[in-house]
Amino acid sequence: MASVNREDNREISLSTPSVARRHLVGYAHRHAKDFLVVVGLVMVYVISQVIQPWLVKVVIDQDLIVKHPQFRSVLELGIAYLVITVIGLFANLTQNRKLQWIGQRIVRDIRNDLFTHIESLSMRFFDTHETGRLITNVSSDTNQVSQFFTSFLLSVIQDGMSIILVMGAMLLLNWKIALLSFLVIPLIVLISMLFRKKLRDNYRYTRSQFSRLIAYTAENLGGMRLTQIFHQEKKQFDQHTRLNHRYTNANVNEYRSSVRFNRTFNALGNLAVAMMMWLGGEAVLHRRIEVGVLYAFITYVQQFFNPINSLTQNWNTLQTSMISAERIGGVLLTQPEITDPMTPDSISRDPAGRELTVAGEVSFDHVTFGYRDTPVLKDITFTVPPRSFVGFVGETGAGKSTLMGLLARFYDIQQGAITVDGHDIRSFRQRDLHRMMAVVQQEVNLFSGTVADNIRLFRPHVSDEAVRQAAVTAGADEFIRAMPDGYDSWIRAKGANLSLGQRQLLAFARALALNPKILILDEATASLDSATEMILQESLTRIAAGRTTLVIAHRLSTIRHADMIYVMDHGRIVERGNHGVLMRLNGYYAELVNKSAPRGAASNLDVLAGVSPAARTARPR
Repeated sequence: MASVNREDNREISLSTPSVARRHLVGYAHRHAKDFLVVVGLVMVYVISQVIQPWLVKVVIDQDLIVKHPQFRSVLELGIAYLVITVIGLFANLTQNRKLQWIGQRIVRDIRNDLFTHIESLSMRFFDTHETGRLITNVSSDTNQVSQFFTSFLLSVIQDGMSIILVMGAMLLLNWKIALLSFLVIPLIVLISMLFRKKLRDNYRYTRSQFSRLIAYTAENLGGMRLTQIFHQEKKQFDQHTRLNHRYTNANVNEYRSSVRFNRTFNALGNLAVAMMMWLGGEAVLHRRIEVGVLYAFITYVQQFFNPINSLTQNWNTLQTSMISAERIGGVLLTQPEITDPMTPDSISRDPAGRELTVAGEVSFDHVTFGYRDTPVLKDITFTVPPRSFVGFVGETGAGKSTLMGLLARFYDIQQGAITVDGHDIRSFRQRDLHRMMAVVQQEVNLFSGTVADNIRLFRPHVSDEAVRQAAVTAGADEFIRAMPDGYDSWIRAKGANLSLGQRQLLAFARALALNPKILILDEATASLDSATEMILQESLTRIAAGRTTLVIAHRLSTIRHADMIYVMDHGRIVERGNHGVLMRLNGYYAELVNKSAPRGAASNLDVLAGVSPAARTARPR
């Protein structure tokens, strides 16, 4: 458990409490005028509450406990009491509604800013942060922060004013008794200091355990198919139970500490009332104060401790809000590794603003890259001419996908340069760079929506005709038209109501709808069945026409007719050439072809490539 604590503290210490508070205050500044209205309404309500005991005191001492009680005066003060109560009630209702309105809009802004910022972060951030914890930041943590504005902030304003005005009224009534009552204030401060650290640690640990539980749940719901295939339900349930047990215990400990804290203040308040009744009663008996003054003092002591008790109860809200703000601040303060240049290049428009043609030449110049300290790619150099079709092959871990990720600038290289049409990709704005290229990966992400929406992918400028044309080119039009509503058919999340092949064809159509000059296929056909692969192979010539196409091939038949094939091994390009040249070379590529071909088929490939059976018998690595 200790190790878990250390890990969780590292996770949320990205933002200090002071930074978190500054973030909250920054959002509140946008609604400064509305907050002033709330403060005015709170002042009206608090004054109405403080005046009421004073009016009762006047009635008791001047109109009731006298030789000749005056009913008319009692009636007038009663009507005044009623009017003040109604005004206070109206002010209280209005301030609550106004503050809820402000709080919800502030949290809406925080949630939007947080989501936008997460979208701007680099791939390395998502490699090291669990999706479930980010979901907790956007949903649960923002809701906790909303409690700061709608609950704690109101308590601070209202209860703070109540304490100040009540203390002033007590001093006006009898400053000596008032000062005796104020002796409990140092005790209140001491109790708060004793409980503060423990409460904060408990709240921090509870939020951390909640994040771990949500992250685990999200991860396992996403992998439910795998869990059921391998019959791991019991083990997953046991792990979930352990995390749930930790979260439950953390909640119990948090609640226990809060109860002790709040009950301590309740006991202190009751003790103060008892002391006031004893001291005040003795003063009344000796005629040092009037009965009405004693009544007012007892009421004011209760009014003095009620806001303090409210503040202490809202201390829980403050702690959870601050911790959630720290976690949100930790994400907001994370700077993207990939940033746009101050003065970006543009090869899509000339100085007059006219559209220019992107040729699509791709060049890697002595590129070295590693995710951590160990290089994944080592001194990679090659040039892909415009509108050519090239393939990249190699065993798993050779660095093929990393190569494509660097071209799309998901990561920045450590050494060398990557250029498009002679321009370093770091000199482009990311949106301009990504407008030039499209990536189709093996794992397809589809969203809830229509088929057309998923092909258009949040790009309203893509017309219906362009969507259909992209589907026709990708070979997806036939199965789309066979669906109940055609292009308006609804797709469930992740394409659950489509086959794997259909999802892949939609991914190709989506990429083509962008009309990119550079198309990257990252093992996009690796999971396709033979029939779908045949459809795609027939479409590949049309897909690649007029654009530079880079293909990472799991199935070597995909790139057999490529203009150039680059063979990678352990982060280096070890061979290059077209299929026939590489087969005659009798090297690593030829070995990969023979490994991937069915038994007895390798000789046929060799014959097609012009390699004699004798030359195939001893291929060197």
